[in-house]
Order: sequence, then C-alpha cells, then structure tokens
Amino acid sequence: MSAEHLPILQTEPDAAVIYCRVSSAKQVEEGHGLDSQATRCREYAKRKGYEVIRTFHEKGVSGGLMDRPSFNDLIAFIKAEPRDGIVVIIDDISRFARDIESHWTLRRTLKDIGGKLESPSITFGEDSDSVLIENLLASVSQHQRQKNREQTTNRMRARTMNGYWCFPAPPGFRYERKAGHGKLLVRDEPLATIISEALDGFAHGRFASQSEVKTYLESEPAFAGRFPSGFVRYEEVIRLLTRPHYAGYIEVPAWGIRMMKGQHEGLISFETYTRIQERIKEGARIAARADINEDFPLRGSVVCGDCDRPLTSCWSKSKTGKKHPYYMCFNKGCDSYRKSIRRDVIEDEFADLLTGVLPSRSVLSAAKAMFADIWDIRLGRAKEQAALFEVKIKEIDTQVETLLNRLIDAETKTVIQAYEKKIGKLEQEKLLIVEKADGSGRPARPFEQMFELASAFLLNPCKVWESGRFELQRLVLRLTFSERLAYVRNEGFRTPELSFPFRALGGGFGGDCNMAETKGFEPSRRFPAYSLSRGAPSTTRPRLRRRVYPVLLYNNKSRSHEYQHVGACGLPYWRLARNVAPIGLR
Repeated sequence: MSAEHLPILQTEPDAAVIYCRVSSAKQVEEGHGLDSQATRCREYAKRKGYEVIRTFHEKGVSGGLMDRPSFNDLIAFIKAEPRDGIVVIIDDISRFARDIESHWTLRRTLKDIGGKLESPSITFGEDSDSVLIENLLASVSQHQRQKNREQTTNRMRARTMNGYWCFPAPPGFRYERKAGHGKLLVRDEPLATIISEALDGFAHGRFASQSEVKTYLESEPAFAGRFPSGFVRYEEVIRLLTRPHYAGYIEVPAWGIRMMKGQHEGLISFETYTRIQERIKEGARIAARADINEDFPLRGSVVCGDCDRPLTSCWSKSKTGKKHPYYMCFNKGCDSYRKSIRRDVIEDEFADLLTGVLPSRSVLSAAKAMFADIWDIRLGRAKEQAALFEVKIKEIDTQVETLLNRLIDAETKTVIQAYEKKIGKLEQEKLLIVEKADGSGRPARPFEQMFELASAFLLNPCKVWESGRFELQRLVLRLTFSERLAYVRNEGFRTPELSFPFRALGGGFGGDCNMAETKGFEPSRRFPAYSLSRGAPSTTRPRLRRRVYPVLLYNNKSRSHEYQHVGACGLPYWRLARNVAPIGLR
C-alpha cells in the first residue's frame, strides 16, 4: 500500500485546566487580577492546541500557604478525570506559590497525580538548568512576598505610632476619608450610641454585671442583628469592655506600641474606660441565669417575709391549658412554702410602693439650690486642680525617665519585665491625668441638664418602671432600694430600706418627721418651784466643760430677783424668771 493511501489518525487535543490566584481582597472585588490571568492562560492554551475544560479561581489566598480550597478542588478534579496527562496552566510562577517550600510541595502533588505544570512565562523541565531557573524564580517570588510584608508592616506601624488605627474598624466605628488624615475612624450610628450606652452603664453601675450588658445588647436589634439568631456571646461583651478604641486610644503590643492617644474621637472618656477595667478586675462577671428573664423583673430582688429567702417564679398551667405567672417561696421549712402569689398582685403592690418613696418638689428644689452652689464652687477650683495636674504629670515623667535609665542597665529578665510593667502603669496613669487636665473646668453637660436627668428619675421612678424594659426595671430596683424587699403573702411589702438619695430627699416610710420646737430643746412645760433645800433634777446630760452664766433669777424666800452665776449643768436652788436673758459670758 502506498503512502498516499495510508489512513490519517486524528489525535485528540490535550486537556488543560487553568489555575488563577490573587492574594488580596481588593483584587477579588475589582476582578481585574483573576480575569487577566485567565485570559492570558487561554491564549497560551489556544496557541498550544490545548482544550481548556475548567478554570479554578483562588480568591484572597496567600502564596505562602499550601492548604488552598480551589487548589484542593483542582487536585480532586484531576484524580476524577479519566484522561491522563492533564495540563495545569498558570500565568506566572508567582501566581502558583510565593514560597520555595510551598512551591515544591504543590509541584510534587501535581506530579504524583499525573498533572503537568506549564506557563507562558517559564518552561518547566526536569534537567538541572531548568530546575535552577525554577528555584531562582521561586526564591525571587518568596523574597518579593517577604519584602512586601515588611514594607507594609513598617508603614502600618509608623501610621499607628501617629495615632491612626490601621486594622479593621471595631464595632461602632467605620472608616471615612478626612482631609489631612486619610482614612480615619468615625462614629457608626446607631451602633456607636448603643455601645456607648453599654460601656457607660457598666462603668457607673447601671449594669451590675457583664450578663446585664449582654442582655441590653441583645435587646437592641441594630446590634444583635449582627449575630446568628441575635445571640451575643460573652467573648464579644468582654472585647467591647476592654477595647481602648472606645476611649479614643490605641495600642498594638505585638509592635511594641503601648496605649497612646489616637487621632479618632472616642465614644467614652478614658476615666470611664479605667473604671470599666477596675470593675472587671473586681469580678463583675456574673453569668445570667436562664430562669431570670423579662417575665419576672422582681425575681432576685424580693425575699419571702417569713424566711428571708429569695422568692422564685414560674409559669403554672391550669386545667384549660392556659399559663399563669406566679411568685412563690420554695424553702421547705417556711410557712409559705409553695404558696403562690399572683404576679399582677405583687407587681401592682410594688408600683404602689414606688409611689410612696417620691420626694416632695419643695425638698428637691432646695437640694437643687444646694447642688448648684457646690457646682459653682467646684468649677472655681478647676483652675487650681489644673495646676496640680501639671505638677503630677511632671512627677510621672521624672519617674518614667528614672525607670528607663535603670532599664537600660538591667540585665536580669525578671527585673526588665518588672520595670516595663511599672512604666506601663505610670504611662496609663499619666493618660488619665492628662484627660482630667484637658477636661478640668469643662463639664460634659451643663448643670441644669445634669440635674434634670437625675430629678426626672427621683420624681417619678414609677414611669421608668412602667416602661417595661427589663434593664431599666432592674436599674430602678438597684437605685431606689439599698436592700432586698421583704414581701409577706396576704399582707404586702414590709418597710423597705431606701437608697441614700431617697432618704436624703425625705422619701420613705419612716413616719411623720417635724422640726424641733422653736422655744429650745428643754421641755416647754413649766416645772414646779423648788426650795433652796431641794435641788431640781437635771433634764440634760452634763457637758464635758462647765460654763458659768450671769443670769437673772427669782428667789422664792426673799421674793425678789437677783443676778447669780449659774452653771450650764443645771439650776439648783433657783428658778428661772419668765423673761430670762443671759447678759454675757465670764
């Protein structure tokens, strides 16, 4: 058979897959990096006569990692493909890996499954020259990655030292471009207001524990909506409470940057932040009990009047299947054991109890005048305090400088750590004093506004209670009463112990109180006359120091008025004349 009559064999083109990778989120969003790589790889496959059967995109994965989702899918795809010798096309060696160890590990993985790596930028071979070139290019890619990381870290560290936060914005903040600043943290409403209220409430005791902060955050849809099912974890609460960003400060311990004033405006003061850290150290980490909820706001604050044990609460189902809320005592030794109290009954009586603690407006007006005078006096002392703050700051600077000099000469690791810890405490103390000095004489709010906020609660805690908000109801219980309330079934609440503001302003159940008699502290009724031979009993305790007064007295025997020097301990032998007036002291 002649050559021209031989059959022509049709060879099937080699199958190929394309692998593209970008390492930054910005490249993923813009899409230019992945698209350009894929276009160049398809052009190369067309020129070589390959059939591209699939394209794999690795989005936002570093070139130094070996565990990659899309590359793992690529390996699984090649293993499942019946054809052998699948060609893997990459745009450049730097798109495959930016680390020598990772590069050769991935290369061996492809070789073991029968894959063949190709690129329009380099020819991969098994000879020594090709391996040398491949090693050099992989080393250059690794060096570029490490150099980029060093430069980025150095620039971020320098910007952080200038007071700018260079990491993802904390909750309650967002980045915004500002003239002269670049990207700067600004308030992100409504999260900023919610977080500010949570932090300020925990610092000043409106939230007694982290569990109450958690309850408050979960009650705010704008905050709770960021989490699955609206459940806020305690880890998130402690992160909020310990972030210095909310006080306007930043720190990066990994870069050796201690706490410093940031360029952004905080949500709370540094003093408030310091108070939060102190409360955390004191142990305000009580977990919320699952059985304390908004259905029974008095639970934990009311005790049984018979045994002084806290009342518990529950929902009881009737024969009709309807549920009814009750409070009851579960102390087996108590006379009121398991005797239920309807929730509406005890809560209505509590509302009446709140009505009885209201101070009068006249007393509150007098208190307002007194507080206004104190306010003015403290404002007048603000300049003196500012001067004292400056002296204290200089003292701290001197102490820090002394410790730094000792730190340079120290050789023991333990001593060095002790010096660094002491310097950190002094710097934090200095930050607090600097903030006080800046705000000295400049109250956050005017007196009228501050007093109106306080008086609004003092004059009507019932209104706050009737709001129905669980955290506000718990706040009313803590601010109004200093101790738990005792409740006797079928009788009501016993006389409660009020907190100091309500006692000082005259609210309460202590009975009628009247002013002392205008005639003096001696009894107003007249005593019978006594002769010279019998002394009148003293009506007051003798003073430690005896004083003698010349007083006009009436002598029963001579029936005349005479001046006598009489001691303050009593008036033996003599009866005071009706119009007695001391004429002086001797």
